[in-house]
Amino acid sequence: MTSEKEEENLRIQRDIMSGRQFSMAEAIAREGGNFLKGESPVPKMLQLTTEINVFIANNLQDSLGSLQAVLQNWVKQDKAIVSKYLNSPLSALKEIIEKIIENQELLYDFVKQVDFQWGQMYGERPYFQSPGQPAHPDDEYTHESVKQQLIELLNKIES
Repeated sequence: MTSEKEEENLRIQRDIMSGRQFSMAEAIAREGGNFLKGESPVPKMLQLTTEINVFIANNLQDSLGSLQAVLQNWVKQDKAIVSKYLNSPLSALKEIIEKIIENQELLYDFVKQVDFQWGQMYGERPYFQSPGQPAHPDDEYTHESVKQQLIELLNKIES
């Protein structure tokens, strides 16, 4: 059942269209106008990862930037976790950080990636800390320092 206003709109539209040539491009354009109605043209996953990565950039104390770059990359790569939290993207970041902190082998691998990133960014040979060994005195990113920075970021998410 259509309302009188809808019927009037359809009648006016038919009158306007009666003298025009039909084209496929026009039909596609008419239908395409409603395709994204109310939706952002930016894919949802990109929106979520961007929101998370902006939070990281604004809240992670990392003057050299290597830790931030690697963590942001992990967020981009871990679509499975991010997609679980469509309405609360920081919960995805929280899960990713907790996963790194709670698994020592994963933490070591993460720190190795951060050290490698530092070497790439600054054109220097990175210092890779071996598990159970003390860090090199010039190592900017040790297992403990990275873990502490991640815990601090986690606390900011939870507050």
